[in-house]
Amino acid sequence: MTAALNSIDELADNFELLGDWESRFGYLIDLGKELPPMGEADKCDANRVHGCQAQVWMKLLPEADGHITIVADSDAFIVKGLIAVLLTIYSGKTAREILDTDGPAQLDRLQLASHLSPTRKNGLFAMVQRVRELAQAIEVGAAE
Repeated sequence: MTAALNSIDELADNFELLGDWESRFGYLIDLGKELPPMGEADKCDANRVHGCQAQVWMKLLPEADGHITIVADSDAFIVKGLIAVLLTIYSGKTAREILDTDGPAQLDRLQLASHLSPTRKNGLFAMVQRVRELAQAIEVGAAE
């Protein structure tokens, strides 16, 4: 199974096809295993996402055309899968597009929140908030 997802629609369709949550969590883990690795130097406190049970690091890289590449990693396989979902939602967009995207509504389409432990759910929304904070900082920096 490949993680080359083009959209949240494709991810939602894949979830629907899998049916049960055990299969969906297996799929998430597979998505996480296919994430490009983050350099060890980037796994520092400045890139740490606070509010996650697992260790999570995230960095937004603005490209010359204004689009943003998100690089992130975790020490937990299921969290890596959640990162892959967030990359599907946010990566490749401009800072303004990221800020205009309702991440929680996109995640609701997958019904993830109701199947995650409270700490994993809090961590997922901490990652969404971190993406937004970093995108805001990029947008403000671009305006100066």
